[in-house]
Amino acid sequence: MKGSTIKRLDASEAGFLPALDQLIAWDMVSDAGVESTVADILQQVRSRGDAALVEYSNRFDRRDCDSISDFCLQTEQLQQALESIDSETRAALETAAERIRDYHSHQLQQSWQYQEDDGTLLGQQITPLERVGIYVPGGKASYPSSVLMNCIPARVAGVEEVIMMVPAPDNQLSPIVLAAAAIAGVDRVFTIGGAQAIGALAFGTETVPRVDKIVGPGNIYVATAKRMVFGRVGLDMVAGPSEILVVCDGETDPDWIAMDLFSQAEHDEDAQSILIAWDSDYLDAVYQSIEKLLPEMERRDIIVQSLANRGALIKVADEDEAVSICNRIAPEHLELSVADPQAWLPKIRHAGAIFMGRHSAEALGDYCAGPNHVLPTSATSRFSSPLGVYDFQKRSSIIFCSEQGASDLGRVASVLGRGESLTAHARSAEYRIKD
Repeated sequence: MKGSTIKRLDASEAGFLPALDQLIAWDMVSDAGVESTVADILQQVRSRGDAALVEYSNRFDRRDCDSISDFCLQTEQLQQALESIDSETRAALETAAERIRDYHSHQLQQSWQYQEDDGTLLGQQITPLERVGIYVPGGKASYPSSVLMNCIPARVAGVEEVIMMVPAPDNQLSPIVLAAAAIAGVDRVFTIGGAQAIGALAFGTETVPRVDKIVGPGNIYVATAKRMVFGRVGLDMVAGPSEILVVCDGETDPDWIAMDLFSQAEHDEDAQSILIAWDSDYLDAVYQSIEKLLPEMERRDIIVQSLANRGALIKVADEDEAVSICNRIAPEHLELSVADPQAWLPKIRHAGAIFMGRHSAEALGDYCAGPNHVLPTSATSRFSSPLGVYDFQKRSSIIFCSEQGASDLGRVASVLGRGESLTAHARSAEYRIKD
C-alpha cells in the first residue's frame, strides 16, 4: 500500500534515546471528563445497586431491559453456546484450554512449614481466593481467548466461584465467548460492561456478588474504574495498548516479521510494533514486505495508523546494543528471531513474554501455546509478571511458638518494643518469658 509510514531510527544518531523514549511513552492517565463520569457511575452502582446497572447498561449498550434478571445468563445457556459452534472451533478452544491448564498447573504453590530446635513451628499457608470477577471486552471484537486466559488459572488455583462480566451492545453476544466460558468453568455470567460492571464486582449489588479480585482488559472507562476501586478489591493490572518488539539477525523471512508486526498493530491504533536489527538491508526488506502485505489485511487502516503512530524499524550496531535497547523498552511481547535465542535469554531482564526462535510467533502465545497472554505493558515488566495461578492464591504466615521459643523470642521483642516506645508490645512479649 503506497504511502504507508513507519519510523526509521538509528541508534548511532544523536538524539536517538530521547526519540526512543518518546516513542515508547504511554500515558494511561484519564482526562478529567472520564474520571468524573466513572466516579459518578461507581457511586451510583454503590448506592443504587441493580437499578443503576440496568439504567447504565440500557443507556451505554443500547439495550431495553426491565430488570437485572435480563442481564443474567444461566450455565445451560453457556452449554448451549458450546454445542452450537462448529466442531473445528470447539476443538481449537478445547485444545487451547487444555494447554493453558497444563502450563498453569506447574505454577501451583503449596503450603510449607518447618520446625526449629526448640519446637517453634513456622511456615506459610497457601489458600485460593474465594471469588473472582473476570471482565471480557465486547463490542468491536470478541475475545474467547481472554476468557480462557483469565478463568483457567483461577480454576487451577482453586478459586471457588468465577463471575464473568461481558457487555452485549445492541443485545449482541458472541457464541464463541460463551462457549469459552463453558469450557473454562465460569460459574455465572452477567451481560454488563463498562465502569458499571467493575463497580458491581467491587461493591456487590442485590444480584451481583462482591468479588475478591478483578481481572481482564477493557477500555479507558474500565481501566479508570479498576484504578478507582483498587484497595477494595485486588486487580491484575491496568494494561495499556498491546506491544511487540522483534529482534532479528536478518535471517528470518521478512514476510514473517512484517506479519508479526501486523499481529499487534491490528489490535488498535495505539498498539506498538517495533523491529530491531543490525542489518540495514534487512530492515529495507522488512519495509518492502510491509508495503507488499498491507493491502491484504482486513484491518489495514488500523495497522497503518498504528505503525505510523507508534511503530519503528531500529538499526543498531550489534547484538549487545540490541539487548540494551530491549531492556530499556521492557516490552510486553519480545520475539528473539535469531539463530541461538537461548544465548540471549540470560541477558534479557525485562519482558512480559519471550518468544524464542524463528518459529515462535507471538500469535501462538495469544491463543494456545499455554503461557498466559495477560502481560505487563508500558514498561511495567520491569517490576511485574504475567497473570498466573499465583495471582489467585493468598499466603498467610504461620507462627506457632513453643514455650521455650516464646521465652527466647520474648526477650528480643521486649528490647525492640521498648526501643520503639511501644510498651504494650514489650510487655505482651515479656509475659511469655520464662524465669
